[in-house]
Amino acid sequence: MALETLRRGVARVFWRCSKWNLAREEDRYNGPRVMVGAPHTSNFDFVLMLAIAWEGRYNIHWLGKHELFKSWRGPIMRSLGGIAVDRDNPGGVVDEVIERAKGDERFLLVVTPEGTRKGKGWRSGFYRIATGAGLPVSLGFADGSTKTAGIGPTFELSGDVAADMDRIRAFYRDKTGVRPEYRTEPRLRDESSLHLGSPSR
Repeated sequence: MALETLRRGVARVFWRCSKWNLAREEDRYNGPRVMVGAPHTSNFDFVLMLAIAWEGRYNIHWLGKHELFKSWRGPIMRSLGGIAVDRDNPGGVVDEVIERAKGDERFLLVVTPEGTRKGKGWRSGFYRIATGAGLPVSLGFADGSTKTAGIGPTFELSGDVAADMDRIRAFYRDKTGVRPEYRTEPRLRDESSLHLGSPSR
């Protein structure tokens, strides 16, 4: 509780002193979820997502390469909510997400679907994880044109990938990201061939 209070205090100082504003009005969902972090155009996005989560008292988690958690960096990454992904066993991520989300109404897994190689399309990991874990998806955003960041609508994935992505594209249509020149159109690399069905419960 003391750590949570400290984090919320740090976040409030950030929003008070930063040029960015926190958009609160759209996030009315209470429960564990997967949050898309987009447009992902800058390392500053990580700061914004932490500030959003800490101010809202969410238990934020994010996925990182296994190498990031080696040696002295491991405890730091985990204290910030990091979950190590073993590339030799990526399927274990869904099981870990399910386990962590159980009984935690403030569980928030942030996934940034835009790859480091721009122009290659969004990765479908967030969709696969949310479907496999039976969790709704929230649309987190950073909009440099208005200097606002926050959590937009939360909804259940339907299993109709194209329809779900059309809904996501509509929301992000006017969101520029911190660095608009690096923004990527919300389109999955394997969108036309991805068939997962509706999320399990």
